[in-house]
Amino acid sequence: MEEVRLFDTASRSVKPLSAADGKALKFYACGPTVYGPAHIGNFRTFVVQDLLVRVWQEAGGKVVHVRNLTDVDDKTIRGAREAKQKLGDFTQGWTDRFWRDGQALGLQKPSREPRATEFIPKQISLVEKLLQGGHAYEAAGSVYFRVQSFASYGKLSHLDEREVREGASGRADADEYAREQAADFVLWKAYKQEDGEVFWESPWGKGRPGWHLECSAMAMEILGETIDLHGGGADLIFPHHE
Repeated sequence: MEEVRLFDTASRSVKPLSAADGKALKFYACGPTVYGPAHIGNFRTFVVQDLLVRVWQEAGGKVVHVRNLTDVDDKTIRGAREAKQKLGDFTQGWTDRFWRDGQALGLQKPSREPRATEFIPKQISLVEKLLQGGHAYEAAGSVYFRVQSFASYGKLSHLDEREVREGASGRADADEYAREQAADFVLWKAYKQEDGEVFWESPWGKGRPGWHLECSAMAMEILGETIDLHGGGADLIFPHHE
C-alpha cells in the first residue's frame, strides 16, 4: 500500500503510519461525552478522524476504528438528574442526536462504538491489576493512579514534573486531601449522594469509573494492549491521552 505520513504528538515530527501486525490499523479515537449536543469544535475532530480512515483505506489499508461513547461521568449524571431522567435514557437521547449530526456531515460509522457503561467489569479488573502492580492506591473509597510510579508520565505532552502538578488542578477527584500527590488522578470514584442511582459495586465499595480508566479499559479490551493510533481533541493530550 501507499505510505501515509502523520504528525506524531509524542515526537513532534511527521512519521509514517503503519499497522504493527501488518494486517489492519488499530485506531482508537476518543468520542463524545453524551450530555448535550456536540459543537463544531467536537465535530472537527471527528471529521479529521473520518478523513484519516478514508485516506488509509484509499491507500490500500484496512482499519479497525474504535470510537467510544462516554455515557457516565459527572456531566452525564448531573444532566440526567436535572432532566429527571434515568442515566441510560438521558445519554441515549444525546447519542441519537450525535449520530444524526454525524450522518448529516457524511461521517462513516466506526468499526466499534463502545459505551463506558458496557465495560464496568473490565474497568474494575484493570484497577485491580494496577493496584497489584503498585501503580494505584485506595483512599476514602476511591482509587487513584500513582503518577510517580510511571517514569515516562508527561513525555507525550512534553510537560515537566512542575507542569504535571499544576495541570492536575481540577482534573482529578475533588477530594484533593485523599491523594498522595496533586497530579494523581482518580480511577474509581467513591459513591456520593448526588450520584443517585448511578453506581456499581466494586471491591472498594459503591462507585463508578473515572474518565481515564474508561477509555483505557475499552481500548485494551477491543484492540489489545498495543494500538497503532490514538486520536482525539488537542485538549485531551494532557492528562487524558497521557
